[in-house]
This record gives sequence, C-alpha cells and structure tokens, in this order.
Amino acid sequence: MESVTVTREIAASPEAIEAAMDDWAGFVRAAGFDGVDVQGNTIRVWNAVGPAEIELELEVVADEDAALAYEQREGIFEEMWTGYSTRAREDADGTVVEAVTTFEMGVPLVGGVLDSTVISRQRRRELEDQLEWLASTVA
Repeated sequence: MESVTVTREIAASPEAIEAAMDDWAGFVRAAGFDGVDVQGNTIRVWNAVGPAEIELELEVVADEDAALAYEQREGIFEEMWTGYSTRAREDADGTVVEAVTTFEMGVPLVGGVLDSTVISRQRRRELEDQLEWLASTVA
C-alpha cells in the first residue's frame, strides 16, 4: 500500500476549516480535476491523462479520526482512501491540517505509464492544492 501525506498550518479555527471542507464539490475541485460531480455521499471525479480519461467514484465515509474521509468505490485502484484531519495548534494560533491518501494500484493504465510513483507525485500536488484552497477560503 502506498501513502501520500501533506500537512499545512492554516490561520483559522478547526471549525472554520471543517466548514469549508463541507463544500465537497469546491474542495475536491480544488485538486484540479477536470470534472467533479457530487450526488449525496458519492463524489465522481474525472481527469484526462494523455489520450485516456481516468474516472473515480468515491464515497464519503464516517471516520472518527478525520473531518472528511472518502474511499474509492469504482476506479483504477485496488483500494484508495483519503482522509483530512484538523488539530488546533497548542498555542491556539491556527490549525494543523493533515491530508493522507493511501492506495494500492490496480491494473496498469495508459501503457503502464501510470505507476505508483507517478500517482504519488500527482496526488501530492492535488492535496497541496486542496490545502491551499482551504487556506484562501477561510482567510
């Protein structure tokens, strides 16, 4: 199982950050996907990768350790889970937000070009973009 973790301090309360995360469409779209569709607890995302289009169907799941968590129901991975947690800084000056994605690759895609290293790099950028969106949204 591969894992990607991104952490950022944001000058806002955990409650403000979690409220911004509740805009699932905006928050997930901030990762840079070509398309995002939210229906109930299901989030569908898609991206063009060269000549192929990658689609994932994600389900928001309850996780006591995460402000928001979702896992893949359909898509390119054998397994994929992402969780976002918030923790007030000890000095009460902002919040530490941690985003973690764990995944296990399924079948190779696009002629084997999408391996776990490429996916990890891409996912790190997506998570960083989402945390940047949070910081600008709650500023």
